[in-house]
Amino acid sequence: MHLAYALGVGGLETLLVDCINKMPSDQYRHVVVCLTRSSSFAQRITQPDVEVYELNKAPGLGLGTHVDFWKLARRLRPTVLHTYNLAAMEYAFTAALAGVPVRVHAEHGRDTSDPQGLNPKHNFLRRRLAAFIDCYVPVSEDLNQWLGQVVRIPAAKTLFIKNGVDTDKYQPAPRDSDGNRAPWGREHFVIGTVARVSDIKNHRGLVDAFIRLRALLPEQAPNVRLSIIGDGPLLPALRAQVAAAGLNDVVWLPGARSDVAQLVAEFSVFALPSLAEGTPVSLLEAMACALPVVASKVGGIPEVVTEQVEGSLVPPQDVEALAQALARYATSPSLVSEHGRAGRARIVQQYSMAAMITAYTGLYARLGRQKRVAAFR
Repeated sequence: MHLAYALGVGGLETLLVDCINKMPSDQYRHVVVCLTRSSSFAQRITQPDVEVYELNKAPGLGLGTHVDFWKLARRLRPTVLHTYNLAAMEYAFTAALAGVPVRVHAEHGRDTSDPQGLNPKHNFLRRRLAAFIDCYVPVSEDLNQWLGQVVRIPAAKTLFIKNGVDTDKYQPAPRDSDGNRAPWGREHFVIGTVARVSDIKNHRGLVDAFIRLRALLPEQAPNVRLSIIGDGPLLPALRAQVAAAGLNDVVWLPGARSDVAQLVAEFSVFALPSLAEGTPVSLLEAMACALPVVASKVGGIPEVVTEQVEGSLVPPQDVEALAQALARYATSPSLVSEHGRAGRARIVQQYSMAAMITAYTGLYARLGRQKRVAAFR
């Protein structure tokens, strides 16, 4: 049973769906529970007979949602509960009351309102729930250290599992102007990003850096383009920012898309100026497509991107540094190719989907044997 706040478009949701689709169907059956609502993203689940439940939780404490979840867990009787991020964590306690034997909690990134993970109430809750969680899974070394040093979760209760991507689905592809899905041609230098349009991803800063880039490179400016793929609460404001700057002809904001792999392959460079991160899946996907990266030096990003090897790292909220880093790629096709090839090699070697699935199934089996669950004997 996978429990998340919602099932929309995002990196966490992508990993959740990938885990379901890639785990051996003769060993695992899955159910997805959304504390709030699901979306058409659930259609990406290809495993048969995977049910998706919506608990329609209202804002606030939601004691009634705990009752609904308890009843559902009692009826479905899952062997493993896998919760994702802070909003779902407290339901490990409810699952324990419902008799769910194995309870795993994954930390994919900190909350937008607390990007450094210092909120004392949240961290007190994380510690208190340790008695009901068999293992915490941070997806970056940064989150792993934070759980141990700040939250003070015992090392014996944590297991760092790297996010993984499908390197067959995400791979380099020749840019063909006749087949492009974006409104750009092969003559354009395309800066692209894929992320939920929210404060923590700092899309506004990316647009500001794009404006600065065009000023830095007046001769190249006519051929520079920006693609921002994703939906979210700030998309209308972002579109207004682009329109106010007179950039509608050179910035593309299509919202959420189902053809992300094809769109990413059409980028020239991938940009991610986030304010905080775990290990962003979209970054791994872009690197698998052999794209150089310009990203903020936050969270787990420096664990994936080595400065001047697979890309460039800049301080968060530094528009000038972001623009300068993008300018280096816009003026050096050889650097684009060199860093792109290095990024692809790093993902294939260290961030494969197969390694991630093996780690999760191994964790489930180990905890199941410890709990003497018949399915894992």
